[in-house]
Amino acid sequence: MAEESRIPTNLRTLLILETLSSANKALSATELNQNIGLPKQTIHRLVSTLESQGFLIRDPGGKKLRPSRRLRNIASGLLNTSQNHIIRHKILERVAKETEETVNFVVSEMTGMNYLDRVETNWAFRIQLPIGSSVPFHCTASGKVFLSSLRKKDCQTLVNSMILDKYTDQTRTTPEELMTDIKQCQKLGYALDGEEFMVGMIAIAVPVLDVQGNFIGALATHGPSQRMSTEQAKERLPSLQKGANLLQRALFN
Repeated sequence: MAEESRIPTNLRTLLILETLSSANKALSATELNQNIGLPKQTIHRLVSTLESQGFLIRDPGGKKLRPSRRLRNIASGLLNTSQNHIIRHKILERVAKETEETVNFVVSEMTGMNYLDRVETNWAFRIQLPIGSSVPFHCTASGKVFLSSLRKKDCQTLVNSMILDKYTDQTRTTPEELMTDIKQCQKLGYALDGEEFMVGMIAIAVPVLDVQGNFIGALATHGPSQRMSTEQAKERLPSLQKGANLLQRALFN
């Protein structure tokens, strides 16, 4: 472990944020100390400041910390810098050309899944979900991909706490039904939306991960059911997986 005297003062806070962000789970001050090697009193002082300024929040138990919305917004902003945005959009264009349907890059927010970037299909008949749209977790392919990335306990807690509004006759409206889909996604590495959010819309999504395997966003494609069945959506899976790998390398290597 690093000694405090060897870590510049202005880097200590960054090391705490880096450790929490890459852990993909909440950590206590003791666990942070084990990873970074700073004295407990220093860790407690720094995390207290970060918490008071809204960069960290505590789990319901009050002992463990995780990144807050403010810190996640910083991460999202960094991913959306000019150069990264151009590279990301070019990858989406490539996937859209291969799939011949609209392709979206979707990130998780407090209110649901947010459409951060997209490339529209050339078909005149298309489903409009513009950049900035927010869609539910429980009845979208991208939302189910996000839920499947959570630890089992966190996923079950979130699913149990959500209001599972019925959007169509296909919407999963009980925690048991939704958890079945999530477990299938964890097994297969992708999620489907078979007209669960919108009548006449089929979608498929895969996760985009960082180099530590943490969920960053979802790469998804959707189309009208008149043109794309769930089986035809699965035929787009190799293009989406290749695009997700390209996004990982472009954004994190």
